[in-house]
Amino acid sequence: MHIIFFLSHVLLSFLILYKVSVVLVLFPPTCDSQQVAIHIVATQYVNRTGFMGSLKKEKVLRVFKLSTGQDDHAIMFMEDYLKQMASSVKRFEKEKQHDLEVFEWFKTYVMESKLDVCIAHQELCSLLSHGGEVTDRHVTLLISAGLLTRQLIDPNMYWFAIPNIGSILKGLSQGRKELLSLLNRRKYKEMPLAPLEKKRLRLSPLDMRFHLRDLIGSGHLKSLQTPAGIIVRVAKD
Repeated sequence: MHIIFFLSHVLLSFLILYKVSVVLVLFPPTCDSQQVAIHIVATQYVNRTGFMGSLKKEKVLRVFKLSTGQDDHAIMFMEDYLKQMASSVKRFEKEKQHDLEVFEWFKTYVMESKLDVCIAHQELCSLLSHGGEVTDRHVTLLISAGLLTRQLIDPNMYWFAIPNIGSILKGLSQGRKELLSLLNRRKYKEMPLAPLEKKRLRLSPLDMRFHLRDLIGSGHLKSLQTPAGIIVRVAKD
């Protein structure tokens, strides 16, 4: 078991999950100077029935599927997610676009009742219709705002998404590749933890410790205690 901490601008809490790797990413300050905390979870064994499940049902937090890996998810406080959503919607308001009522429908009728990481097109339109007549433009606006992404294998299904997360996901993917490449080039594909933590990655703005926890938790790397200290080694296939 791991105890993980969720940090937002003024909020500190914790969850207990089973067999998960957890690392923390802080979004840059949004236009309202709030920071959004996200935990990247690389695991097939998230405990969805215990404490985490109850917080989901109480709408304290929300889980999102990420595009960086089959088992990658982000866990986010609902309060922080709604702030991030509001920041994204402001862009459309400044452009004086039409049909912006769909964002309030989405918040009230979809986010409040649909707790899964994905939703079918028909169900999405059905829930939105509680607010008014739904058009294709309404769905397009939700996608453009970064609140939904269409699934590649089934265009009638959408992933719920976090707005403005693109740079974080790019850094996550590139940092993983760079760190694995660094270790694979060494003779024994390993390196002492202390000097490794001090290295900086060229292709990722995220902290080296972030990537180490991420890759150790997902099983791509493993840490070993030796008489000389902890070493990090590439896991065998």
